Amino acid sequence: MIREWICAILLVSGALFMFVAALGVVRFPDLFTRMHTATKSASFGSVLMLCAVAVYFGNAWVIFETILVIFFIFLTTPVGAHMIGRVAYLLGTPLWEGTVIDELQDRYHIRKRVLESGPHDPATQAENKSKMDTT
Repeated sequence: MIREWICAILLVSGALFMFVAALGVVRFPDLFTRMHTATKSASFGSVLMLCAVAVYFGNAWVIFETILVIFFIFLTTPVGAHMIGRVAYLLGTPLWEGTVIDELQDRYHIRKRVLESGPHDPATQAENKSKMDTT
């Protein structure tokens, strides 16, 4: 009886997070914010649903498989989102009009596909420090 209630709570919570992800994909203004909601909320919703599966069956093998799938989701989702975002930026996908800062604007060469070192790069900071020491 308790097991079914825990599973129901986990399933409803997971479905709620997936609904929020779907709503965010429909409502958010640009690709980058849509990608954010699709990866974060949908991943967490699927993890909650997988936890419900593990609780319901309670078998050691099912729990092990569930942990492996959760690990796979948390391993691949951020990498996939990063690659999609990078390609979208390379292709010149427009940002939302309300975007305040584009940190890659002056640092990313579209033709070379290379991120130049900027003020936050430790190598650039060391180089600037050595230039200041010599002057």
